Amino acid sequence: MAAKYTFKQFQAQYKDDDACLDAIMQRRYGAIEACPNCGVTGKLTRIQGRRAYACKEGCHVYPCAGTVFEHSSTTLTLWFHAMYLMTATRNGVSAKELQRQLGVTYKCAWRIGHQLRELMAARDEAMNPGPLTGHVEIDETYVGGKIKGKRLSKIRNKIAVVGAIERNGPFKGTVVADGKTVSIMPVVLKTIAPGATVSTDKSSVYKNLSRHGYTHGVVNHEIKEWVNGIHHTNRIEGFWSHLKRGIVSTHVAVSRKHMQKYVNEFAFRYNNREAPAEMFARMLIQISKVSDRK
Repeated sequence: MAAKYTFKQFQAQYKDDDACLDAIMQRRYGAIEACPNCGVTGKLTRIQGRRAYACKEGCHVYPCAGTVFEHSSTTLTLWFHAMYLMTATRNGVSAKELQRQLGVTYKCAWRIGHQLRELMAARDEAMNPGPLTGHVEIDETYVGGKIKGKRLSKIRNKIAVVGAIERNGPFKGTVVADGKTVSIMPVVLKTIAPGATVSTDKSSVYKNLSRHGYTHGVVNHEIKEWVNGIHHTNRIEGFWSHLKRGIVSTHVAVSRKHMQKYVNEFAFRYNNREAPAEMFARMLIQISKVSDRK
């Protein structure tokens, strides 16, 4: 069983704002021996009451500048606690639960949750750059809505998401306008490298994959065919099942505007599932990367 990062370990490591700020400083600048601003050598001194350090010449260094913490009056311990909750649970944490756990307003909790989801997405992209290769499963799903009736009626008010999972590799998912070929195929071509082996169901959306340089295999669910040699879509369908259960049980409902953020959040946890103890640390690493974005 993979090692876990317990709440007791988290509390001991990040017991106050000073410990959190030291961690951010370490992630951004490492074991520096000179001021990153003026270049003067010597140890930096913590400035009490401010999220800053000073060199011996009085030059100030603000490790939170440019990060998600920069313009937030919320204490770093609460930010770190939210990061722990987002990475320690399988289905994430709702804004209401963050509000209860952190003791902040709902507006503050909602903002923290979405900014941390952006951090997860950025880290996941950094860890899994470029298109998927090897053997990839593709499928689309529809999230939300409860209209009963024929299939077209049922998906009319749902959000379409297309996803791909590399065998023994990462997942990538994208919210699309609808389930039509014109919406899905550009995502597939961008997400999967030419020459890959691709497994799908019998949807007509994927019928021309071979023309784009893929080795395409199909399983026909209509006749209850779940495996066809090396081809199946069990992994991707398992991810969809977990995504939908997580949204319904934790978040209840998600709007189209923010669905991509939740898909990215679940993708981050799925892609780091073999190293649950590292999820928090990997989010913390991304803080310095986020600071460089314009």
